[in-house]
Amino acid sequence: MNTATKRIRLWDGPTRIFHWLLLLAVATSIVTAQLGGNWMNVHGKAGLCVGGLLVFRLVWGFVGNHYARFSSFVPMPAQVLGYLRGSWQGLGHNPLGALSVLGLLTLLALQVGTGIFGNDEIAFTGPWADRVSEELSLGLTGWHHRFGKLLYVLVGLHMAAIAFYRLVRRHDLVRPMVTGYLDVPAQQSVPDERRASWLALAVASVLAVVAVLVLSGSLFK
Repeated sequence: MNTATKRIRLWDGPTRIFHWLLLLAVATSIVTAQLGGNWMNVHGKAGLCVGGLLVFRLVWGFVGNHYARFSSFVPMPAQVLGYLRGSWQGLGHNPLGALSVLGLLTLLALQVGTGIFGNDEIAFTGPWADRVSEELSLGLTGWHHRFGKLLYVLVGLHMAAIAFYRLVRRHDLVRPMVTGYLDVPAQQSVPDERRASWLALAVASVLAVVAVLVLSGSLFK
């Protein structure tokens, strides 16, 4: 049996940094939401960080390196079916993993969008809450809580999938997100990596900072 392998650069630095910062920001928002009280101020700041990171990832999904681009991993129905039949041979996010990532990013965007207008009438008022009616603010707060419960489910499924691949399929999904590299069979075809420019990284970073300022209401005071 041919066991020769080669090492490829799978996840670029900005993608890896985004991933771990997003994990930290989401974990902080979840913990502080459970603690409540004065911790809700930290919860709000963590939510703003999530918003900025999402904008960065959106931009990076178009101008980033090959495997970070949406065009490289957003699956078509045929690809999903092929994966379920065991015929998918790609690299990076598999079709189901890609759908999971897109679902998480969309749900987090909804959380940020409802959170900035939220008002729990106790310890937290979102930076944009005074720009809508109290009725709408309270309604969006209700949706924020509902989306939060769904977020727990998706995060749990995400963690379960990582454990399944590690323990059952013997495929470590975490290491490449730490090191950036993945060992693949030597004969496997690997597409030429499309590397992003420093200008693209700078633009994505600046837009992320601008997004945080807009979400916090700082640009409109």
